[in-house]
Amino acid sequence: MVLRRIYVYPYYALRIIFAAPAIDDRIARMLRELDDLRGRLGDRAGAAGPWLGGLRRQWRARVAASSIEIEGFHVPAQETLAIAGGRRQPDPGDEDRMALACYARAMDHVGVMARDPAFRWVSRVILDLHFDACWFQKDKDPGLYRHGPIAVTGTRADGAPAYIGPPGEEAPALMAEVVDWLDRGDPALHVVVRAAMAHLHLVSVHPFSDGNGRVARILQSLVLVRGGVLVPELISIEEHLGRNIDAYYSVLEEVQGGRYQPDRDAAPWVRFCVQAHIEQGRRRLEQLEAAGRRGTYLERLVDARGWPERLVIALEQSLFDGVDRASYAAEADVSAPTASGDLRRLLDAGLIVRRGSGRGTRYRAADALRAQLLSAA
Repeated sequence: MVLRRIYVYPYYALRIIFAAPAIDDRIARMLRELDDLRGRLGDRAGAAGPWLGGLRRQWRARVAASSIEIEGFHVPAQETLAIAGGRRQPDPGDEDRMALACYARAMDHVGVMARDPAFRWVSRVILDLHFDACWFQKDKDPGLYRHGPIAVTGTRADGAPAYIGPPGEEAPALMAEVVDWLDRGDPALHVVVRAAMAHLHLVSVHPFSDGNGRVARILQSLVLVRGGVLVPELISIEEHLGRNIDAYYSVLEEVQGGRYQPDRDAAPWVRFCVQAHIEQGRRRLEQLEAAGRRGTYLERLVDARGWPERLVIALEQSLFDGVDRASYAAEADVSAPTASGDLRRLLDAGLIVRRGSGRGTRYRAADALRAQLLSAA
C-alpha cells in the first residue's frame, strides 16, 4: 500500500492531488503501441538528412501556435515560423503575436532545462514557465500564483462555469504537493503517463490568474523531455489538442467533475493523452517520410549539378517560410559570403525567387521547383 501525504484544508475535509490510475490492459496496450511508434520516429529522425533542421523549426512553430489557439489567440500561419523562431519581434501591444512569441520562449526554456544536469523540481520551475508564457499579460501576475478564486467559463445555457478551482490561498500548498510528486512521486510510472498527470495536476489546481492551460501543456512537454522522450516537437500533443479542442475540454470536465475533486478517477484523461500521443506520433512519422522523399529529390537535384550538399538546406527552407542569408549561413555553418554565393546559384538556376530588399530579403521556392516536387511525389 502506497502512503500519500494528506493535507487538511478549511474548505474541504481532505485534499490531495490526483492519483495516477492503475495501468490496465487497455492502457498497457496503448503504451506498447506508443513505445513502438516512438522507436520508429527516433530511427527515422536519426536517419534524416540536412533538411531535418528546417522541419523541426516548422514543427516547433506549429506546436506553439496550436497551444495558444486553444486559448483564443491566433496568428496567421505565414507568420508563425518567423515569430516563434525569433526572427520577427511582435508589437508589445499585439496580444496574439506576443502570446506566440512568449510560448516559444517558454518552450526554449524547456529545452534548456532538459539538458541541465543540475535540474531539480522546485516551485520556481513552474512559476518561471508561467512568467515566460504570460510575460506580455502584466495584469495577470506572470510568475506568481493567484490570490483569489477562479472559474473556467463553460458552455451551459445557464452560464454556469465548467470548472471551479480551489480557493486561491490553497494554491501554493497544492502546487508544493504537485512539485513534490514531480520530484519523487511514482518514479516507476511510464513517462507519458507521468506527463499526462502533471498536466492534469496543474490544470486542476489552476494556480494562476490566466495561462493555466498553456503552462500545463508546457509542463507536460518538460516532463517528457526530462524523461528522455525524444524532442518535444516530435511527440508533444499540442497540435492534436488544437485539432480536437472539444474532446480535450470534454475529458477534462469528465475527470474534474466541475470542481477540485482529486479523489476522482483520472483513467479517462490518461487514455485520452496516450491516444493523442499515438495520433500525433503517426502524423509526425508520415511527415518525416514525406520530408524524406522530398529531401531525396533535392539531394539528387543538387548532386546532378555538382553543387555542395548544403544547398539542400536552402532549398528546403525556401519551400516553407522562405530562406534568408543569415538563417541559411547559421544552419549550413558557412560564412555570410558563402551563403550569398549559394543563394545566387539557386537564384540564377531559377529554383528560388527573391522577395523584399535589404535586411528583409527572403528567397522562396520558385513555381518551377514546386512543380518538379509535385510531379516527383
